[in-house]
Amino acid sequence: MNWKRALWIIVLVLAVDQISKIYIKTHFALHDSVGVFSFFRIYFIENEGMAWGAKIPGDYGKLALTLFRLVAIVGIGYWLHDALKKKSSNLLIVSIALVFAGAMGNIIDSVFYGVLFDHSHGQIATFLPEAGGYGKLLHGKVVDMFSFSFFNPVFNVADTAISVGVGLLILWNKKAFRKEEKIDPAAENQA
Repeated sequence: MNWKRALWIIVLVLAVDQISKIYIKTHFALHDSVGVFSFFRIYFIENEGMAWGAKIPGDYGKLALTLFRLVAIVGIGYWLHDALKKKSSNLLIVSIALVFAGAMGNIIDSVFYGVLFDHSHGQIATFLPEAGGYGKLLHGKVVDMFSFSFFNPVFNVADTAISVGVGLLILWNKKAFRKEEKIDPAAENQA
C-alpha cells in the first residue's frame, strides 16, 4: 500500500465523519432522537471529554485533553509514515489509517466546534453564528449520534473508525505485524 491509498482512506473517513456531525449539529437540538430501526436510533449528544463521556474536571482539563489528542495524532501520523516507509502489511497500514482518521475527526470537533457553532441546548445550532460560538478554540465538544439498544455508549463515525482499526490489529495481530523473513547472505551464496 502507498501513501495515496492511505490518504484516500483518511479523507473518506474524515469526510463521512464531518458531514454526518455537521448535519446532526445543524438539524438536531441536543438530545433529539430519530428511530431508524427497533434497535438503532440517531440520538444527538455532545461529549465534552473522552470515551463514554469521561472527562478531566475544569476548564484546564478540557484544554489538557485536547492538547494530549494533538500530541497523540502526531505520534499516530509518525507510525503511519514509518509503516508506509517500511512497506508494512496492508492490514497494518489500513488499521493505522483508520485510527488516524478517527482521531483526527474527533480532534476537529474538540479544536474548532466551540468557535464554529453556537450551543445546541433547546435549539438547532447555527454554523458561524454572528454572536460567536459556544466555546473557545480547543474547547469544543465532540458530536455523537449513533445509539443501539444493546450497546449503551453513543458514538460517531470517527469512534467507529478507531474501533475498527484497533479491532483489526487485535484480531489479526500476527498478520498485521508480520515479521519480514531475513535471508542469511552466507546461506544464499551456498545455494
